[in-house]
Amino acid sequence: MLARGLALTFLGWVLGFLWFAVALPQPAGPGQADAVVVLTGGTGRVARGLEVLRRGWAGRMLVSGVDRDVKPHEFAVEYKVASAQMACCVTLGFQATDTMSNADETAAWVRSEKIGTLRVVTNDWHMRRALLELEQTLPEGVTLQADAVPTRPSLRTLFMEYHKLLARLVTRGWRG
Repeated sequence: MLARGLALTFLGWVLGFLWFAVALPQPAGPGQADAVVVLTGGTGRVARGLEVLRRGWAGRMLVSGVDRDVKPHEFAVEYKVASAQMACCVTLGFQATDTMSNADETAAWVRSEKIGTLRVVTNDWHMRRALLELEQTLPEGVTLQADAVPTRPSLRTLFMEYHKLLARLVTRGWRG
């Protein structure tokens, strides 16, 4: 009986990992949202967020998890953001250091800005866990739109992220 349970658990783990690795979230197409949040930490994320902003698919943008040493004017120069757009539409968040604190920082910003629909930009392999954290933390009624930045993740990256997702699913109720 124990062997059968272990075999079924292992089979579930293998099938789950295959689904996780093969069916990665995709970029979103055109679509309106009140705002876009970019979770820092991967190539192409900020560029995608700015593209969403420039195309008018969102009116405001939060970049969550910006290094504390980055100055707003340095960000603007690096990403070619006009000062008027920085002033009206781009908020740099310096509090987050991981996915859970990205969710906390984003939730505080969403509350203060009264956001109803939020486009989430992160890498494809990171999107599922990011959405899980955001769904748990954001005010009730906020609609999320996943906008994954395509990558070519290594097997190691997929393996690690799959296990982080599983761990959060198991501990989900412990956060509050």
